[in-house]
Amino acid sequence: QVQLVESGGGLGEAGGSLRLSCAASGRAFSGATMGWFRQAPGKGREFVSHINWNGIRTFYADSVKGRFTISRDNAKNTLYLQMNSLKPEDTAVYYCAAKIFGPASGDDDAKTYDYWGQGTQVTVSS
Repeated sequence: QVQLVESGGGLGEAGGSLRLSCAASGRAFSGATMGWFRQAPGKGREFVSHINWNGIRTFYADSVKGRFTISRDNAKNTLYLQMNSLKPEDTAVYYCAAKIFGPASGDDDAKTYDYWGQGTQVTVSS
């Protein structure tokens, strides 16, 4: 089992930066595909980014490409999301997720992930 705890959210300004962290418990983290998703008020959960087990392969939603960077430190059991050039439309609750048992495909599909954090609020003011 994996427990995930996000941190680093808060209030940011348009054009500014925030860095989210996701601390994971359990040895399974180092072999898991990890993802970031977000959910804005009144909207469904949206894919943001994912990273493979060793950090070599990453993928981003078009809406964040070139602005956000996903990374991981397996020695620290931690996933990161560096968010630059923030926009008001980035306002959402951000969730990290771990895929350990799910299918190898569909890394941008929330339904394929096995464990989720509780979420951290990011609010971007204009």
